[in-house]
Amino acid sequence: MSDTDRVRAHVYVSGRVQGVYYRASTRDAAGEHGVDGWVRNLDDGRVEAVFEGDEDAVDTLCEWCETGSRAADVEDVDVTFEDPKGIDGFEVRW
Repeated sequence: MSDTDRVRAHVYVSGRVQGVYYRASTRDAAGEHGVDGWVRNLDDGRVEAVFEGDEDAVDTLCEWCETGSRAADVEDVDVTFEDPKGIDGFEVRW
């Protein structure tokens, strides 16, 4: 896939999303859909993530964030689309 075929979504998820395997579940979902990027907890209780890849796959992952891990209670998902930066792979950041 060329860089012109890629999209990038910058996502902030709020609710009960820390301590409920949200980051690990996001990493697993990204792997299932072939999406690159990263995910991390923020000090204010939200989870921040960046997804890059095929538009349909990134859209699917953004929709997945509405529910997230089985133990999560998502209140809001804020998605902003940006220019892709060429991320390769997916990581959980600390």
